[in-house]
Amino acid sequence: MPSELLAQVIDSIVSGKGTFFRYITANDVGTTGGHQAGFYVPKEASSLLFAPLGQKGENKERTVKICWQGEFETESCFKYYGCGTRNEYRITRFGRNFPYLREEYTGSLLVFTQKDDAYYTAFVLERDQDIEGFFSHFNISPTANSVLLHSSVEETSVLEERLRAIFLKRYTTCFPDARVLAFWGEKFELVCRGYNRRYIVHHPDDVLLAWINREFELFKTLEETIYSPTYSTPFASCEELISFANTILNRRKSRAGRSLELHLERIFRYSGLPFATQAQTEGNKRPDFLFPSEEAYHNPRFTPSQLYFLGAKTTCKDRWRQILNEADRIPNKHLFTLQKGISRPQLTEMRKAGVHLVVPKAHLTAFDKEYQSQILSLERFIEMVKN
Repeated sequence: MPSELLAQVIDSIVSGKGTFFRYITANDVGTTGGHQAGFYVPKEASSLLFAPLGQKGENKERTVKICWQGEFETESCFKYYGCGTRNEYRITRFGRNFPYLREEYTGSLLVFTQKDDAYYTAFVLERDQDIEGFFSHFNISPTANSVLLHSSVEETSVLEERLRAIFLKRYTTCFPDARVLAFWGEKFELVCRGYNRRYIVHHPDDVLLAWINREFELFKTLEETIYSPTYSTPFASCEELISFANTILNRRKSRAGRSLELHLERIFRYSGLPFATQAQTEGNKRPDFLFPSEEAYHNPRFTPSQLYFLGAKTTCKDRWRQILNEADRIPNKHLFTLQKGISRPQLTEMRKAGVHLVVPKAHLTAFDKEYQSQILSLERFIEMVKN
């Protein structure tokens, strides 16, 4: 069941006119040294702020009321900056003691919903459980930077539609194994975008995100195909409806984490890295990835500095500490995450605990500039282990 806060978010979105979400970045909270004010709004969500939209060469603003967390309201300002070199939308003016532009909220998820022309709701999700629950409930890819919910679907190519038809013909009544679904995500990218072995080896960050997104799209399509006969007919009781909904949500959550591990595994194989997955270290501890092998880890003659550990978590604001005792021989551990931004105090705490972040290259700019050089892209991590 969703938490009380997540339940409020869901209710607000369902009864709203449109919603966008995005991660709160270091730039938003002012730790990058920039002078931009307030929350940046992605272009695809600008229609929720202005109608008509702002035009290049002009500045534009209007005042609205925003209810935060269902607890308090601010009289805030939507602004479009179109003069000079700027071309962006922002939400500003929150009053004194406004909490959510403080550094500790970096990496939290801002969910913003229009209720009517001048009234909006906004929620900030901090906990990994709530963020992942949000993505699962609305069936959104964990790699998404921002999404305008209820937006139109992009057109697809004829080749893509043919391949999708083949996929659906094979799996019309049940979900394939997680590894099979991950394979289809990779196959789609190979056929539709030409992501061959050479491209994968030289662009692992881009390929990983593409595979995850493609697999996610396939999963959504499969979900509709398999479950539509069930939800198209009335349920006999509330308990039956709740049980059905929980089945869907639990499948979404478990698939997302497993998907990340499987795609990382494929990237490492293409890159020629020796590794072990779910290898046993001390007791029953089983880290996501050990390099080069489980045998090397348990060989006392093998140099500890040549052992590498990598955990994989879609979000890690709360859960990064779970990896600390998973491999005692490796004091400095690496953690791959799709999280977009983490506060400086948390990054400092991770560093002191010997945890080094690895993120997709495209996500690096979401982190404080002071720490970006300390965070590895997937490509740099692979190079480090190889060397």
